[in-house]
Amino acid sequence: MARYDVAVIGLGAMGSAALYHLARRGRRVVGIEQAAPGHDGGSSHGESRIIRLAQFENPAYTPLVRRAWALWDELGREAGEPLIVRTGILEAGPPGAPIVEGSLAAAREHGLAHQVLSAAEARARFPAFDLPADWTIVAQDDAGLVRADRALAAHMAGAKAAGATVQAGTVSGLEPTPAGVRVSLADRETIEAGAVIVAAGAGMAELVPSLAPHLKVTRQPVGWFAPVRPSDCGPDRFPVFVIEDAVEAIYGFPDFAGTGVKAASHRLGRTLARAADARQDATAEDLAPTMEALSRLVPGAAGPLRALKTCLYTSTTDDEFIIDRHPDDPRIVLCSACSGHGFKFASVFGEVLADLGEGGDMPPAFRAFALARFADGGPGAGPRTTARSAG
Repeated sequence: MARYDVAVIGLGAMGSAALYHLARRGRRVVGIEQAAPGHDGGSSHGESRIIRLAQFENPAYTPLVRRAWALWDELGREAGEPLIVRTGILEAGPPGAPIVEGSLAAAREHGLAHQVLSAAEARARFPAFDLPADWTIVAQDDAGLVRADRALAAHMAGAKAAGATVQAGTVSGLEPTPAGVRVSLADRETIEAGAVIVAAGAGMAELVPSLAPHLKVTRQPVGWFAPVRPSDCGPDRFPVFVIEDAVEAIYGFPDFAGTGVKAASHRLGRTLARAADARQDATAEDLAPTMEALSRLVPGAAGPLRALKTCLYTSTTDDEFIIDRHPDDPRIVLCSACSGHGFKFASVFGEVLADLGEGGDMPPAFRAFALARFADGGPGAGPRTTARSAG
């Protein structure tokens, strides 16, 4: 039986980051993934994710994003290429829209530079957009996109270079022992580790059934659209965006890689009973509401649909994250439920997960993600905000 200091189950955004930090600290660590890291059956695949300092979900996130951004920059220098494309962000909606009001509140609390634009000013600065005259429109420079596939690959490459073992396999069980935690694989192989980090994404409820009442897995179609006016849709003139109105709420990215403008709805899609039910089966019909909103609000980007994918959201009842020790055994660390806005945090979450895997204390900023909030109808029993998360 192989023995490790720490085993990491799941090598998506969070697991690969934890593996990287542990390996760089000299720990004997193994990462277990049932498919190849970066596979398209989960939540971490694809070319881009939004990163933004002003967090409409919770202003307390801003310091975490600052640290995450610094770590992405460090990883990019190590990998030999920038992992963040700075584009700025445009957030817009009717007066009182929760996304816009939340973003403004975070910007003001943390002293972040921002501009409230008229529709005419927004059109002049970002000509692909055509927003209603009575909307609230906010532009901020401290935002952009993380090159998600390259970031995940950089974490994996760095982890392997530092000595991490990566193993394909499906975990069938976790068993605490006096010496650590025994990880059983479907092929009857077992691994012993001093601690285990479970970062299995949409598969968390199957590995940790006590989490099932607090998690929902949804199928989220994403599309890439040929720009109508390509010169208006590059990262120099087209920011990442989050827009909501009474009809739809969409988010999107500039055509930074020649693949088209990426856009999707950030309202929850169809619920899946389990992660294994996910398929790459998105259709043009799935993207029809997104296309309609894009045509109305971002007409310069709303050309023919070029490509589509499905992604998975694993959401908690309060759209927050779960990062905590297992209540039955502190040697099992849980990380799940990115709730549609977690990738940007992966670099800093990986750092904290490594701390916890080494027996360290939970940082105060992460205590809001503890499981205790779900007890006795606490904050986790219902949504804290009407705004859905994006990017």
